[in-house]
Amino acid sequence: MAIPALVVFTAFGLIPLFGVLGLSFTQWDGIGAIHPDGLNSWRAVLSDPGLPHTLFVTFLVMVLSWAVQTPASILIGVFLAGQERYRAFLAIMFFIPVLLSSAAIAITFKALLDPNFGLGAGLHIDFLSQDWLGVDKLALGVIIFVVSWQFIPFHSLIYQGAVRQIPKSMYESSEIEGAGRIRQFWSITLPQLKYTIVTSSTLMVVGSLTFFDLIFVMTAGGPGDATRVLALDMYSTGFQANLMGPASAIAMILVLVGLALALLLRRVGGGGSTDSQLEGA
Repeated sequence: MAIPALVVFTAFGLIPLFGVLGLSFTQWDGIGAIHPDGLNSWRAVLSDPGLPHTLFVTFLVMVLSWAVQTPASILIGVFLAGQERYRAFLAIMFFIPVLLSSAAIAITFKALLDPNFGLGAGLHIDFLSQDWLGVDKLALGVIIFVVSWQFIPFHSLIYQGAVRQIPKSMYESSEIEGAGRIRQFWSITLPQLKYTIVTSSTLMVVGSLTFFDLIFVMTAGGPGDATRVLALDMYSTGFQANLMGPASAIAMILVLVGLALALLLRRVGGGGSTDSQLEGA
C-alpha cells in the first residue's frame, strides 16, 4: 500500500533533490551545456560576504513570523473550536487569505501602503502615509505582518481540529473543581496541544525558509538588502545572474537548514509520532 506514495515521493522529491545536488557541482547558465565545476560553486557561495546577512534576515523572518503566528493561531483556533454557528461562519471567513495568491496579496498590500496613493493618503492618516517599504525596519515589519495575515488562518484550522479532540470530560471535571476558562486554557488546552504546536511550528519554520514570491513582489529584497532572504538570493543568482551552480548550492543549504530545524523541533517537542495527544490525561 505504501508503494504508490513511495513512487510519487521518489519521482517528485528524491530525484529532483539529487538533481539539484548534482547541479551544485557544475557550471551552467541554464541554457547551454552543463560542465563539471567541482567545488567552485560551493566555494563561491560560502565565501560570499553577503551570505551571513542573508542568513540572518532569513532566520529573523522565521523567528518573528513564528512568534507572531503561533499565539495568534492558538487563540483563534481555540475560539473557533466552539460549537456556536457564528464561529463556523467566522472560520470560513478567516480561511479566505489562505486561498489567495501570495503575489496577489503582495500587490494589494503594496498598493495600500503606497505613501502617495495608498490607504493613508486616501484617508489622510499620517501614520499610514509612511514609506513602509522604503525603511529597513518598517519593510521587515510589513513582511512579517503580511505573512502572518496570510498563514494564521491555516494554522488556526489545525489548532481548531486539535482542540475539538480534547475530551469534554476533562473540562467538566475542572469545572467541578472550580476552574475558570482561563485556568482551563493554561492547565488543559495548552498542554494537550503540545504535539500540535510542534507540528504547526515545524510547518511555520520550514515554510518560512521558502518565502519568495511575496517578498519579491513587495520589496525585491530591499530597501538595500534589508529583506533579502536566502530563497530570494537563490532566485537572483540562478535566474537573473544565470549561475545555476551557485543557485543549486544555495538551494541545498536551504534543504539542510530546513531538515536540521525540523529534527530539532521534533527533539525539543519530545516523543515520537506514535505518542498520543492525550498522554498523561
